Amino acid sequence: MIQLIDIQKTYGSLRALDSVSLTVREGSIHALLGENGAGKSTLMKILSGFLPRTSGRILLSGRDEDLGSPEKALAAGIGMLYQEPMDFPQLTVLDNLMIGRSHGFFLQKKHILLDFLKISDELGFCLDPDLPLRRLTLGERQQLEIVRLMSLGVRVLILDEPTTGITDVQKSALFTCLSRLRELGKSVILVSHKLEDVASLCDDATVLRQGKVSGHFSAPFQSMDLLRCMFPESQSPVPSDHHEPGNPFFFLDDVMASDGRVSLKPLSLRICSGEVLGLAGLEGSGQELFLRVAAGLEPLRSGSITLDDFCLSGRPFREFSSRGVAFVPGSRMEDGLISGLTLAEHVALNRSGGSLFFNKKHALDRTRQAIRDFWIKAKPDSTVDSLSGGNQQRFLLSLLPDNPRLLLLENPTRGLDHDSTLAVWTILLDRCRTSGTALVFSSPELDEILQFADRILVFFQGELILDGLCRDLDRDAIGSAVAGMRKSF
Repeated sequence: MIQLIDIQKTYGSLRALDSVSLTVREGSIHALLGENGAGKSTLMKILSGFLPRTSGRILLSGRDEDLGSPEKALAAGIGMLYQEPMDFPQLTVLDNLMIGRSHGFFLQKKHILLDFLKISDELGFCLDPDLPLRRLTLGERQQLEIVRLMSLGVRVLILDEPTTGITDVQKSALFTCLSRLRELGKSVILVSHKLEDVASLCDDATVLRQGKVSGHFSAPFQSMDLLRCMFPESQSPVPSDHHEPGNPFFFLDDVMASDGRVSLKPLSLRICSGEVLGLAGLEGSGQELFLRVAAGLEPLRSGSITLDDFCLSGRPFREFSSRGVAFVPGSRMEDGLISGLTLAEHVALNRSGGSLFFNKKHALDRTRQAIRDFWIKAKPDSTVDSLSGGNQQRFLLSLLPDNPRLLLLENPTRGLDHDSTLAVWTILLDRCRTSGTALVFSSPELDEILQFADRILVFFQGELILDGLCRDLDRDAIGSAVAGMRKSF
């Protein structure tokens, strides 16, 4: 049993956690809920030894524990699976499992391999130990991290927003694994903002709001009770007013490309001004590759890309960007933001136009405006590393240019709670409707696509299998296409 008693965490005058207490029962799955910046990740980083607590106590089976580092937490049986994968894509699956072992390297390889195969089989995972990690999907990288933590003797597993960015199939496999861990007497703490996940899996739930506990609940849960604790004043939903697009301006003709994981089959497409396109499909089906090809980040094997009458084929990303094509990656800290830099420094770099000089006052003013417009819980001199995942995502979106012709977004609301998602979509849709910007986004959530997109593209094994208007389709039709079932739409 885990007891957190009066945990406090302060950063100067900012109180991130204010006397937080909760109990996690042995052999249970405990949900930790709250809006972005409520303190969920901070609390779990303290429990996993990644951050020191300012004050308070942590008891494991009634004993006070000093969890001053991840190593100490692991020794006490606590491990955490973070939002961003903590691995080495250049190495193989097995090599990643071996890193960090303190009793040699090569001498352990056979023992670690046998341990890996045994745990993978127990949890229902099927991972090739010799496969380079960069060829795994996000869901498979999560599976590897769970195997690694179990091999280190973890009895308490913390998962920070694990279902964000993975497919329904991978989520089902993950939930089966977590239920199996519960049967084995392990404790699981699930940090989430998805009430359907909590309702289907968890035994208990604690809600945080503004660094304080706002409620404790046991299953079965009432969604409205949880929502009232999370959001005392929820925003009104964004109306789903599917828009009539303008004239086509962005053309892909017989485009083919490959990123080593998936090959994009011959694709021809027209994108119109002011329309919103949602991309769906199982992870690794080609939608992410399509976005990077359209942004000029992946080379074409054949075909052409044209914006108005200008051919962009073979041109660098800078040429796409200068002509109004903007791209936001799904991996925030790997591709989108620069670790160690402040928000103001990001804005200065973003607005410098490649110049070595920038106006510091102008950069600070723009940063303060971004913080206001996107509800970012930070200051201009805060480093991006210190922000929660949701605040990092909102800040990344705030860096978008003012009037792009085409916005290409990988899972733009990744890690955002319900209200933040609505607020971000209000801003994005306003740009499309008022300035004629076309928006293409990928999302693992079909409900999000159906609510906000005018048109949906479904990919399967690198092929565009469905291109239709959202108003003419339902979840069953889209789900069939996602599974690769061809029908007449």
